[in-house]
Amino acid sequence: QVQLVESGGGLVQTAGSLRLSCADSGRTSMMFKMGWFRQAPGKEREFVAGINSIGGGLTNYADSVKGRFTISRDNAKNTVYLQMNSLKPEDTGVYYCAGDIKNYGWSLNDFDYWGQGTQVTVSS
Repeated sequence: QVQLVESGGGLVQTAGSLRLSCADSGRTSMMFKMGWFRQAPGKEREFVAGINSIGGGLTNYADSVKGRFTISRDNAKNTVYLQMNSLKPEDTGVYYCAGDIKNYGWSLNDFDYWGQGTQVTVSS
């Protein structure tokens, strides 16, 4: 059974950094595609970053985080990471890890497995 557990959230000041981790109970290597989404209060959940298993792992980012966030995966540790630098108050929200056995598609509906989320708060 797949179980995704996020960690690494917290409170940080503007321009600070955080690294989120998502540990899979044992099947990340089977998850061809992993992603991070976030949801701010009163807003819909949105795509942040994703990585698939094509080649060395093709990545995709939302325009709002390009150049600031980096997604990576360590299949040996069954873990996916999201390094977040130059954080802004608008990055505040609950961050969710997601996985899927399909190697394509980055929308909410393209991911079947979800973690419980971890809170990220960026103070101004």
